Amino acid sequence: MARRLLIAASLSVAALVCAGCGSQGISVSKSSPYHAGAVLFVQRCGACHTLNAAGTQGSATNVSDKENVDGPNLNTRIEKEQDVIFAIENGGFSGAIMPENIATGREKIEIAQFVSKYAGSLVAKTAASPAAQTGSANGLSSPKTGTANGLSGAKAPKTQTVPTSSGH
Repeated sequence: MARRLLIAASLSVAALVCAGCGSQGISVSKSSPYHAGAVLFVQRCGACHTLNAAGTQGSATNVSDKENVDGPNLNTRIEKEQDVIFAIENGGFSGAIMPENIATGREKIEIAQFVSKYAGSLVAKTAASPAAQTGSANGLSSPKTGTANGLSGAKAPKTQTVPTSSGH
């Protein structure tokens, strides 16, 4: 009897933990070439990373809730395929928490293609669309001068940035 109660209690705790994960399911069509990468992302990466297209919420949204295993929220980061491959092979960019080679071979490529396609989805939605206004990929070049922030002689940054509402 005690064993059954222990099993029931364990299952209840597991159900509560899973319910708290906030997984919403993969929103990528099964016919999409990125679907296999989405499934692998959920399996290998979703516990630590948030990405709406995969339905995962592994990153803390509140700094006070952050744990050392929380990976970056990929809804708010634009990632290139080669950078995702580097992170998979090397345990992230800091090498502190993420295991190295969490996927290899074709699976690594499928995850990298999926992440590079869908990462940064909130950046595109929240960035008051300066890219559409200027025709630049990162929204930093001036339509008149083609230079960063419209200042002549300035070089556009190599990394993707999100313009702030203060105009800086």
